[in-house]
Parts: sequence; structure tokens; C-alpha cells
Amino acid sequence: MCLACGCDTRLRERMAVAVSDPTHPTPDERVLTTIEDTLDLAGSWLGWNGIATIGGDSAWTPQKSLRRITDHFIDHLAQIECRVAGVEALPDTWHGRRVTLDSDWARFTELDLDEASARLRRLGQVISLRLVAHPELWDEDGPEWSLRGIAGHLVEAMEVYRAKPVASLIAPR
Repeated sequence: MCLACGCDTRLRERMAVAVSDPTHPTPDERVLTTIEDTLDLAGSWLGWNGIATIGGDSAWTPQKSLRRITDHFIDHLAQIECRVAGVEALPDTWHGRRVTLDSDWARFTELDLDEASARLRRLGQVISLRLVAHPELWDEDGPEWSLRGIAGHLVEAMEVYRAKPVASLIAPR
């Protein structure tokens, strides 16, 4: 919804994702489609009322949800790169969802959504390209998840993280 006049005009257009078979999308297609679904929902967070939702023993805000999705992408992009290179990934030392940073409490504006959109779409593109370049690793077993497993985990995490702040996002009208 347009914040200026209340009409149903979309503030930001959804990027088209080519899906070869909608009933069985490939791992890269699932990641890119879920990014667009997430950004669609994040557009409804504009006008957030400043009250966090509590879930999973943590406070959730629009900024925190998008930070966690971005951090998750960075973490698993590194994991994919290490898997492709045949080296061990650095240990995960992030605090993750257990902490809420001061910056997570910042208001959520149109520019925040624009920046998050650019960031997530670029990360998604890089992950997608790595997945497409290595279909032989999609289902390869190893000490960690297969590449299909990583993509599925990213999709599930986005779905969880984007759902967390929804209950308290919009100020009453």
C-alpha cells in the first residue's frame, strides 16, 4: 500500500524469477523466489510502530529480521564456497537470533527496504550462481549439508525470520 495516499500501488516491483518447473523448483530458483516473497512482506513493515514481537526467546523487529536473513546468507555462502573448494569452513561465532542489537530497534523506512532489497538480491544472485555452477554437489553427502540442503535451509530460515516481526509491525490506524 502507498504510504502517501493509501492506494494499492506497489512501492517496489518484484523481480521476476525464471522457474523451469513450478512444481519442482531447483535449489537456486527456491532461494531467489523466497527472497522476493520476503521483500514483498518486508514492504508491509514500512510504518512499523516500534514495538517488537517476542518469539523464540528473542525480540523481533523489521531491522533484526532482515539482518538475520542477510547474516544467514553470508554464513551459508561461505559454507558453499568452502564446500566447492574442498576446505573446512570457519566456525560460526555469530550470536545470531539470541541477541537484539541497538541498530535492530531503528525505524524501518523506504530507504531501509531499498538497501535490504539490493543487498539480499545480490547475495541471492551469488548463491544462485554457485548452486547452478555445481549441480553435481546438490545432493552430495559429506560432513555438512549438501548444496540442496543449504539452499533448503536458507529458504526455511527466511520464512521463519520474516514471520517473526509481523504481529506488531503496523501502527493502528
